[in-house]
Amino acid sequence: MNHPPNVFVVGLDDANLSALHAACGAEEVRFHRLLTIQELQDGEVAVPDLLERARYVLNGFDGPIDAIVGYWDFPISTLVALLGKEYGTRATSLESVVKCEHKYWSRLEQQKVVTEYPRFGRVDLEATDPQPPDDVRFPMWLKPALSYSSELAYGVGDMAEFRASVDLIREGIHRVGRPFEYILDQLELPQEMGGVGGQVCLAEETLKGVQVAVEGYEHNGEVTVYGILDSINYPESTSFLRHQYPSALPEPVQQRLREVSARVMRRIGWKGATFSIEFFYDPATDEIAILEINPRHSQSHAELFAYVDGVPNHHCMLALALGREPAMPFRRGPYALAAKWYYRWFTDGVVHEVPSPGELARIEEAIPGVRIDVVPDEAQHLSDIGQQDSYSYEVAHIFTGGADEHELREKYDSCVAALRLAFDPTNARTA
Repeated sequence: MNHPPNVFVVGLDDANLSALHAACGAEEVRFHRLLTIQELQDGEVAVPDLLERARYVLNGFDGPIDAIVGYWDFPISTLVALLGKEYGTRATSLESVVKCEHKYWSRLEQQKVVTEYPRFGRVDLEATDPQPPDDVRFPMWLKPALSYSSELAYGVGDMAEFRASVDLIREGIHRVGRPFEYILDQLELPQEMGGVGGQVCLAEETLKGVQVAVEGYEHNGEVTVYGILDSINYPESTSFLRHQYPSALPEPVQQRLREVSARVMRRIGWKGATFSIEFFYDPATDEIAILEINPRHSQSHAELFAYVDGVPNHHCMLALALGREPAMPFRRGPYALAAKWYYRWFTDGVVHEVPSPGELARIEEAIPGVRIDVVPDEAQHLSDIGQQDSYSYEVAHIFTGGADEHELREKYDSCVAALRLAFDPTNARTA
């Protein structure tokens, strides 16, 4: 390649553009936005329309198209696979992407090669009186086959909660499920997926223990795990408080996570791309179990890898897309530990006194080793923020690097205090 590579990023945003530029070898790359996040994720997704818009941009480009990449979930992950095949860029197959994203199909594939997964089954949303699967016991989670950021995922402990959650999922599942059926129509599905479709509800027994995320890639026939992170919840909550890198789990446990990840991704047929898998580890039983598989690395973790290893994890995605060696640097960053904190509000309300970009920059300058993204806009109802989990509202993401957990916590607390976000519950919307 005797020209600067042209890399089209589906859903490119400003924060991740900075991270992409920090990847190894990125100084010679020209990044181009291919559709906006708003086009891709607001409202009900229309995949054929998005494909046409993407083709219009790509066909009108005066130069070679060297790579098409993305670091978000559906529809971006599937667009990367479809466009990669159409324009001859490196990408894993559409089938392998869907085997990750369709939670029911993913479970069917997992059970063929590992035992580390919860009891699961389908819930018939069209039944007059939907029932839990026969061998799935309370407490359990109900979730659509496809969703963003735990949207429409509910933990239920009895039949009353089960029925209430089924009603909520019935009401909202079409937003992503209906367009996902377009993707399923592009594939030759196995007999076990006959009639399942994209608007299916999954029931899974609740996993116990601590949550952990595994990030890796496949390259030249070998699956490599380059990072393992701990996911820590708010007390008595299923909502994330922070992701922390590197993991504090014992090395034998981490090795089992690597081995299970490799077996599953080989079974799925994953090729030449990054992935992330969320697990639970139960210290009481020493058991691990897969929560879900994501057909992309996590852009949420980019800053953490930069703080600890010296480059963001976007490095692996970019290197694979350009046919380069994807190996990450190891512990070359300025900090021993890093965390992404989720500053949340657990009731609806209107946010006030949102800091300006200049004010955020001054906070970041005053507290070394932090970066802050405020999620809502001034005077916005928290319930209008898209892609939230079912139990809380993200109001800020705070990235911290430090020598130990105490320093990470101190920096987080200092940032929360400096933000001075105010919430007015008196104007909160009621159901």
